[in-house]
Amino acid sequence: MSDQQAAPEGRIQFPITTALEFPEWTIEHNIGLVFGLVVRSMGAAKGFTAGFKALAGGEVKQYTKLLEDTRRHALDRMIENAQVAGANAVIWSLFVRRHGESDQPESGWVPTDEVFTDPGTDRKMRVWTDPAGDRHYVPEQQG
Repeated sequence: MSDQQAAPEGRIQFPITTALEFPEWTIEHNIGLVFGLVVRSMGAAKGFTAGFKALAGGEVKQYTKLLEDTRRHALDRMIENAQVAGANAVIWSLFVRRHGESDQPESGWVPTDEVFTDPGTDRKMRVWTDPAGDRHYVPEQQG
């Protein structure tokens, strides 16, 4: 099933899917990897207000809006990079949000069933999530 981006008025629609193929298409050649990288900061004033809302629990709309805007921006940037490379579609499009690596889990973090080997260090890493939903990578304890 294809996930095509809705085209705003006057823009050409660019096909994107999270699948490994468009079943109705034949891939004649692979152009290679494209990505859309965006790093954003909320700013001190909005971050301060969002921090108080986070203490109360529930959805923090400032963070939700920041994440949605950042993902849209990353998707637009990926499309631009694909078009520059000569692509007419993107398959296997994924959003990855990595929060960071830590030596040990912090209070409130919850372990997941995800374990992987870090290719740079050959260490076994477990994925943990914090209360905000951010993912953290912690070396597995031996023994």
